[in-house]
Formats: sequence, structure tokens, C-alpha cells
Amino acid sequence: MANHTEKFISPAFLPVYFFATVILLGGALLHHPMSLRDTSVSWLDAMFTSVSATCVTGLTVVDTDSSYSTTGQAIIATLIQIGGLGVMTYTSLVFYLLRRRISMTDRIAVGQSLLGDPAFHLGKFLIQMVLVCLCIESAGAVALHVASLGRIGWFSAFFHAVSAFCNAGFALFPDSLMGFAGNLPVNFIIMSLIILGGIGFYVLVEVPGYLCRLLRRDREARLSWQSAVVIRTSVWLIVAGWAIFFWTESEQGQAHLFATLLQTLFQSVTARTAGFNTMDIGAMTDTALFVMILLMVIGGSPASCAGGIKTTTLRVLLSFGVSQIKGREQVVVDGHAVDSTTLNKAMTLSIMAFVLILFSVFVLTVTEGANVSHQMVRGKFIELFFEATSAFGTVGLSTGLTPHLSTPGKLVIMLLMFVGRLGPIVFVTMLQAWQTREHFRRAEKSMLIG
Repeated sequence: MANHTEKFISPAFLPVYFFATVILLGGALLHHPMSLRDTSVSWLDAMFTSVSATCVTGLTVVDTDSSYSTTGQAIIATLIQIGGLGVMTYTSLVFYLLRRRISMTDRIAVGQSLLGDPAFHLGKFLIQMVLVCLCIESAGAVALHVASLGRIGWFSAFFHAVSAFCNAGFALFPDSLMGFAGNLPVNFIIMSLIILGGIGFYVLVEVPGYLCRLLRRDREARLSWQSAVVIRTSVWLIVAGWAIFFWTESEQGQAHLFATLLQTLFQSVTARTAGFNTMDIGAMTDTALFVMILLMVIGGSPASCAGGIKTTTLRVLLSFGVSQIKGREQVVVDGHAVDSTTLNKAMTLSIMAFVLILFSVFVLTVTEGANVSHQMVRGKFIELFFEATSAFGTVGLSTGLTPHLSTPGKLVIMLLMFVGRLGPIVFVTMLQAWQTREHFRRAEKSMLIG
């Protein structure tokens, strides 16, 4: 019994307790009259907003601008910042440890002696990461204010810069960013912030040095294998999503060619994790919504503010399929073989995500219309599927269903946001705390498959 208790107080669970505490405190503050305009927000809706902000999702049950005062909006921005930097801090540290094959057991709480590596200083590592993030957000805020010609005020510019970089998707406009659909500079700035926040801290730090070496014409300039895989996969996903969205939405004939190109590119960038939109999501085709669901499940990259199963997981799974087709024993990604531990984690994480989303959709079909015939709720299923995937992937896009969810439905989405935000992160470290190694092998048998 004591052994099980110790597992629940291991460092693997620290993010769970930290985020739960922040959410409860944030919900209490958002329910306080100082955070509200001339309106009232229920405890459930305040907690929903706190979960959505802390888990950098962006799903909202009340309008952020009309419901919350400047103080309330500042609290939401703070929760987004804590959630984004908290997740990035933890995942960056985990990635650093795993890359050096050092056990996670209780070492996260040790400080400078964490690694036994004199070249690594935990304090400097964290300060460097926070400074890089704050500098990017500040530059983005200034750029947004200037590019919008003052339409986005200074407070609003900082709010949207933090929301974009942390991949939260909260906006202070009732239609998200649809009012800036044709504004190229604003779209470019938001997309850049989203990509930088979702690409991963190690890529963020490594790329500038790599570009400097290229400018110096250094023939040995190389990106690390991890960074190269992340960048290539991200680019392919953005381009593929852009092409499909343009193909499906240009048929609607609602905008000129340039506007359609810009809007579909923006939605391809934001669909994997950010939650902003310059198009009416509820008016998009089912094909576009289905592709968006796939992008939301994939999400961003490791050690970033993004959610989803991550781009590296996708590459490992695709390479595993290619290896099986070719009869290759090893899983090869960009010329390097992936170890069995990584493959097992990628497959387990994907299965967990798949089962969780399907189970959540099943529960939502019960809470949001179990006693209503299919003919009366035609189209509701894909909306529920979209909502559940958006919550799990901490994306924040919605077809407009979120404010109309029942109380049980809101609780399901809140749980999905929390698990989707922390599940993949905690999963990486929790396995070591919970695994029990068997010192024997069982007899193997063949089973008919397919």
C-alpha cells in the first residue's frame, strides 16, 4: 500500500497537482466580481474558462471580452502564460533527461545536481527558456499593434501575442480573428507566433545558431535529427492541410482567391493546436472538418506549448507502417533507426488517445441528445467529434457547440482538456514510476489476424 502511495507523490505527478491548483485558484478569481463586467458567471463556467486557459485550449462557454473585465482578461492571460510556460518547462526538462538517457526517478526535484552534469545548470536552463518566450511574445505584441494600425490596442496586442505563442486560441473579439481575415501582416504575425510556440523549445533555440552557421557558409552546419524531423513534418502538415482546405473551401465561392489562400493557410496552421480562426468553422465542409480533426489529433511538437500526440509520434507510426510493408525489422526515420522503447511509447500513446476520444464522444452523445432521433440531430455527431478532439488536442476550435453544452457535457470537455494537456506529458515519465519488470517470459502463440 505504501508503495502505491509513493507512486502518487512521485515527480511524474507534480504537473498534475500544479495544474489542478492553478485551475482552482484561477476559477475562484474569475468568479469574483472584480473579474467580471456588468454580468455574472456561474462557478461551472468560471472553472471551465480557467481549465481552458490553463490548459491553453481556447474553448469558451462565455464571450471573453463582454463577460470579463480588464482584470479578468489579465487573469486569463496569466493562466495562459503559466499553462504554456509550465508545460514547456516540464517537457523541455523531460526531453533533456531522456535525450541523455538519465532516469527520471526523483531527479526532477534535485536542482543543480539533477543530472550530475557540471555543464548543465537547471536555473540557467529555465531562465533562458522563459526569457526566449517572453522576448518572442513581446516582439509579437508590438508587431500586432503596429500591423493592425492601432485596431489592436496595446493590452489586446499583448493578450493575443501570449495566446498565440502559448497556442491557447483565446481572442478578445467575438468572432475570433475573422475581422482580420484579409489582413496579411496580422495573419503572418499570429501564424508565426503559433508556429514558434508549437515547434518545441529545443528547435527554437537550435535554429538561430544553425542559420548563423549557414550565413557564415559553414559546411558542417547541421540540424539535429530531432529538430530536422520536427521541422519537416510540421511543414508537410501545414502544406497538406492548406491544399485540402483550399480545395474544399474555394468551392464555396465566398471570397476572392487571395483571401481564400490566406484564410485556408491560417486555418491549416492554427488547426493543429492554436484555436484561432479567420473562417466560420461551422460553415466549413464536412471534408474540411474531418481533416481538421486529424490535424488536431496530431497537434504540435514535443517540448512545446502544443497539444496532441505530437508530430514525432506521427512520424514514428508512419515509419513503422512503412517498415512493416517493406519487411524491415527496424523502424527508420530520416535515416536513423528508432529504438523499441520509443516505438512502444508512440503506439501506446496513440492507442490511449484514440480510446479516450472515442469514449468521450460516446459520453457526449449520451449527455447531448441520447433521447433524440438521428434525423432531428443530423450533423450533431461530427460536431461532438470535433468538440471532443479539439478539447483533447487543446486546440480550441469549435463549430459553435461549446456554449450550448449541458452541464455534464461541459464537465466531459473540461476533463478532456485537462487530460489532453497533461496526459501525454505525464505519460512519458509515469511509465517508469508504474512499470513492474517481469523477470520471465511466457510461451508465445500465433493468432489469426485480419
